[in-house]
Formats: sequence, C-alpha cells, structure tokens
Amino acid sequence: MSHWFEGVADHLGDAYLRYSFTCGTVSEVAALVDVLDLVPGDRVLDVGCGPGRHSHELARRGHEVVGLDVSETFIALARRDAPRGATFVHGDARTMSFDSEFDAVISLCQGAFGLAGGPGSDTAVLDPDGAVLDRIVAAVRPGGGVALSAFSAYFQVRFLGEDDDFDVGAGVNRENTVLRDTNGVELASELWTTCFTPRELRLLADRAGLVIDEIRSVTPGDYTRRRPDLDHPEFLVVGRRAGATQS
Repeated sequence: MSHWFEGVADHLGDAYLRYSFTCGTVSEVAALVDVLDLVPGDRVLDVGCGPGRHSHELARRGHEVVGLDVSETFIALARRDAPRGATFVHGDARTMSFDSEFDAVISLCQGAFGLAGGPGSDTAVLDPDGAVLDRIVAAVRPGGGVALSAFSAYFQVRFLGEDDDFDVGAGVNRENTVLRDTNGVELASELWTTCFTPRELRLLADRAGLVIDEIRSVTPGDYTRRRPDLDHPEFLVVGRRAGATQS
C-alpha cells in the first residue's frame, strides 16, 4: 500500500531538515522525557521518524529507540550517523504490528498520525488516522506512555491560506506548495494533513485504549504546558495505555 508522502520525502531528502519546524528537536525531546517519565534504557518507538532527529536525540540520552517511517529515503538518512541505541526500520504505521513491545511511543510533527487521510487511503477504513492511533497504542506496554502531535483544526481554519483547501466534512487540509531539494530543484506538491479538535482526540484516544493525561497547545520547538487554545498550530497529546497492573 503506497503512501502519498513517499514522493515528498524522496524529493526533499536532506532538505527536510532545513525547514524551521525541525530546529527545536532538543527542547522537544527534553519535554517528552519529562512528560513520559522516561529513564535511560527505556525502549521507545518513534512512529513516522522521518530522518531520525528525535530518535537520535533520545538515543544520545541513553534510550533504546526504534524509528519507523514509510519513506525509504528518510530511513536511509536516519541510519546515517545514527548514535548507538537508535535503529531504524522501513514500514507503514497503518500496517505495523508491534504488540506491547515498548515503554513509550511517540509520533510527532504529523510524521504518521495526521497523514493517513490523503490520497491512497484505505476507503474501507472509516477513520484512517484513528486506525494509526490504534496501532500506536497497541505497540506500547500497558501503562506505557504515548505522546503525539496533531494539527489543530481551530488554527487551520483561523489562518487558512490562499493555497489551502480545507475539507470541512473530513477535517483534512490540502496545501498546494512548492518543495525544493538541496540543489534547489522545485517540485509542485500537494500536502494532506488531517486536523483535529481536542474533543476528537479524546474520543479517538478512548476508542484506542489510551488514557489521556493532558492535551497541550504547542508550537514546534516549544512544548511548554498550556491549555488548548486557538493560537497555536498543534496539540500535543500525552497519555498512558490502559490496563497497567496496580502495585
């Protein structure tokens, strides 16, 4: 099953890391270590890892990280100069089959959750992004932490651009843009992002067996704790898989 994002990643390659939203990796990981109560040696799954920026930083902090991405180009970049403790596999979040194997799972910057609703999505699945969340939660042990970012429907509608086409019924935005690789070669592209409200995220989490601790309004590079609002582009969802044994 192909994914529309593969062509985007193939064209961008290293140029992906030139975008400003990738510059806050260290502060993002510091926040994740805090909210997920990670300790060195914990096994973490990074779903939609891209070129591996979060996986690399987590591994440098002593965690055992597996990064998964649908793009072979991004996986090759992630493996290049990967620190000890970080391994990478080519795979699709829509079909991954990890079962209670990790202490925590992350999916950030719409690397997988939020990208399933574009062209080529399985029409037999009512909510393809919800199906991705189901697999994310299944991958973590009971009681293990999950942190994922999701684009805010409020922000998207409030700041809708002339190059955006927002499907109100589906909650999916199509952005028409031009991508430039490291050599400046341009590619006209369509980027499809599912947008959410906090209520929708809570309903999806409940169905997947994820007990939400908090939902923050955030900006890439700044995961400071703040209540959901209209002014920040993303929500950071933090929760725990249900079913932990009480001590």
